[in-house]
Amino acid sequence: MNHKFSDSKQIKVVPTFSELLNTPFPGAANAVCWYRDLAGDFKEIVSKLQLEQNVTEVYPETLLALGLSEKGNIAREIILSDLQLLTDFGASPSLNLIKNYQRDEELDFISTDVYSYHVDRSPISADTFLCTYYGTASDILPNDQVEQKILIPEIREKLKELHEGSEAEFETFLSEHYFDLHYQPKLGAKAINLGLGHLWRLAVDHPGQKVLPCVHRAPVENDGEYRLLLIC
Repeated sequence: MNHKFSDSKQIKVVPTFSELLNTPFPGAANAVCWYRDLAGDFKEIVSKLQLEQNVTEVYPETLLALGLSEKGNIAREIILSDLQLLTDFGASPSLNLIKNYQRDEELDFISTDVYSYHVDRSPISADTFLCTYYGTASDILPNDQVEQKILIPEIREKLKELHEGSEAEFETFLSEHYFDLHYQPKLGAKAINLGLGHLWRLAVDHPGQKVLPCVHRAPVENDGEYRLLLIC
């Protein structure tokens, strides 16, 4: 299979949904991709949806109520199928129309919003699934091309100044405020854009995980363009 992810050791590409679910993360890989070249007009769907909040969840009944062209209907059937496949698997997928996410502007020396490179954490065995149907797509970075922000000396010192408890409680403080989930790209780091239409499974930090969690971020949206994203 020829595809743009062929040269990445971080990514395992598979041709079916079943393999997306059942393929272990091999070696250094912590992202599995069901590679697809989707037909259908996803832009038409986005143009007919109503944005109620900056991130608006779109339900199947809302999709079904849209009057669409033949190509728009093809796109709708793909989305509904993806939602059903993930639901049948036991996941709780959400389809979101996104203008923009909330920015973390509380601290000027560290950001903890989704535009910052980060990993997901779960107390149970779980993976993150996502697919961008329209708009800008997410990025991932190999783990050897990032540095945990809390280990960067100047950031760590400022976090210690912010922390009012004892030294022994500092690590708990970092975890409780999600500072430890965020990463800074190293000089020369090369992000991999996840592209449109592919359904991804990304490794999450949880007690049974055998690989490093996948470092990823939400993209900055194009001016005047919404994103249509499936995530769970």
